Amino acid sequence: MSAMVIEWAGALALIGILARLSYVDWQSYRLPNLYTKGLIALGLLYHFYLSLDAYPYILGAVLGYAIFWCVETAYRLIRKRDGLGRGDAKLLAAGGAWCGAVALPFIILIASSAGLIYILSRPAEQRSNLVLAFGPFLAAGIAVTFFAQKFM
Repeated sequence: MSAMVIEWAGALALIGILARLSYVDWQSYRLPNLYTKGLIALGLLYHFYLSLDAYPYILGAVLGYAIFWCVETAYRLIRKRDGLGRGDAKLLAAGGAWCGAVALPFIILIASSAGLIYILSRPAEQRSNLVLAFGPFLAAGIAVTFFAQKFM
């Protein structure tokens, strides 16, 4: 198969899985392992096939998971309640597997900004007890970053 076919097939698979994860997380506040772990593996295979240099993407997956695991753990220790879920850490790891370690700050910035805009668009009385599914915003950050890398 040509590299161009693999690139487009990978991009379509990424968007499809991110859309599915967004829908599931919005409905249930869960990011299923089947999709998040599959997306990590698919991203690593995608880059290994295209460039044979998977190191930045392996590092991205490891750092993505580690960053959100640390945030999740610190929040729970300080606030005595859950903030991020482990699924969010796996989804950021998938973002690292698809976009590389250097892209992680951009993914987080886009996702956090979109989430903040969503929260600020809600009426003030709804904001104090708002439970937010962060997966859709994280998925958007991954998609925007991936396509920016490919087409800019």
